[in-house]
Amino acid sequence: MKLVYDISELIPYINWPYFFFAWQVKEPSERDRLQQEACAFLQQLEGKYHAYGLFELFDAYSDGDDIVVLRGEWREVRGEGIPQTQKVPCLRQQQGNPPYLCLADFISPLEKTVASAPQDISLASHLSPLTSKMALFASSASLGLETDFDSDPYKKMMAQLLADRLAEAAAERMHEQVRKEYWGYAKDENLSIPDMLVEKFQGIRPAVGYPSLPDTSLNFVLDNLIDMKQIGIRLTESGAMKPHASVSGLMLAHPEARYFSIGKIGEDQLRDYAHRRGIPLELCRKFLAANL
Repeated sequence: MKLVYDISELIPYINWPYFFFAWQVKEPSERDRLQQEACAFLQQLEGKYHAYGLFELFDAYSDGDDIVVLRGEWREVRGEGIPQTQKVPCLRQQQGNPPYLCLADFISPLEKTVASAPQDISLASHLSPLTSKMALFASSASLGLETDFDSDPYKKMMAQLLADRLAEAAAERMHEQVRKEYWGYAKDENLSIPDMLVEKFQGIRPAVGYPSLPDTSLNFVLDNLIDMKQIGIRLTESGAMKPHASVSGLMLAHPEARYFSIGKIGEDQLRDYAHRRGIPLELCRKFLAANL
């Protein structure tokens, strides 16, 4: 589903500390002044630029360290409607103290309806009719916020940094709508926006390129599933998103789900991950260089 947000709707969802950090402003009085200037600038942008959200809910199950997404509606096997699948490979922590977490841990594993089913029966016949769910998402801000202010260095920087914040705010607002309305697993949630910004809601929203999902090339997998160009996002050869002010990732509802960092991984996991991703080892090494 594609969502379009007016800037005024997203201003309350902006996480200002990240904006201040980008400007390297620390004094409270300077932060107040900068925020006032930013809000005045945002008012000037109202109606001319927007932010966009895109998400889709999927039935899914875990298979080892992979999340397997079912494309299409679930139906019991009646000779029709067998869903196609798409794997979202994940990495598992290998250092520190146990438990060694993987995002696939927060999705229910495959349940076999008939333990003695023959090996050649279709995949769908092995699934419970009720599988876990997950959402894939992307959000972005109007490309013009990155390109329309080149003649004024101050406005250019202000617009670009606010575009980043608007893309994140769109993801925050969209996640709230998914939890309470579209997915509805937290229909009775009654959190203030400050509580949302410190992630007091149920579930997590790990983003591609962040510590628990560090491989930016996973954007190709997500794009195949939700078609990011619907909101103007295109991918570079490495999977980076354009416009730069874009976010993508997973929405997981498990009440015990939490954020973590993959950290450093060994050669064994690198090889296993490259195999599960279906890409050459050396290309995978390039994508995960920071984790080796």
